Amino acid sequence: MSVNKCNWWLDLGGALHALQRIDGQLRLVPPKSNSSIRAIPIPDVAMHALKRHQIRQEEEARAAGCKWTESGFVFTTSIGTPLDGDNVTKRFKRLLREAGIRDQRFHDLRHCCGTLLVAQGVHPRVVMEILGHSQISVTMNTYV
Repeated sequence: MSVNKCNWWLDLGGALHALQRIDGQLRLVPPKSNSSIRAIPIPDVAMHALKRHQIRQEEEARAAGCKWTESGFVFTTSIGTPLDGDNVTKRFKRLLREAGIRDQRFHDLRHCCGTLLVAQGVHPRVVMEILGHSQISVTMNTYV
C-alpha cells in the first residue's frame, strides 16, 4: 500500500482479490463481481488514518524482522499475515461491548455508511457506486 499525500490516492498494488475462508483455510479469491472493482472516494480524515496505519505497519515489519510476511494486505496481523475475519468480528464485538453499543454485525457498518450518505444528500446513484451495488434498486430498496 502506498499513500500519495499530495493527491490523496491509495495504491493497493493493482492486486484485486478477496480473502475468504474455504474448507477452514483462508484463500485468495477473485472479487465477487465486476462492480467490486471500482474507485471509491476516501475522505481526507480516512486518508490521514491510513497513512498513520501504514507507518505503524512499517514499524511492525521492522520489529518482526524475519518473522514478517509481506502479504500485500493493507490490514494485517503484527507479523504481516492476513487478518482472519473471525478474529476481526470477535474484536469488533468486544469493542462494541466496551463502548456500551448494542451488538451488531461488522457488515452493519456498510449499511451505516449507505444510510449516512443518503442522509447527507448524496445522490442514490453515487451511493450505489460507492457500495458496489450492480442495481440501483438494491440501493433504493435498502437505503432510500
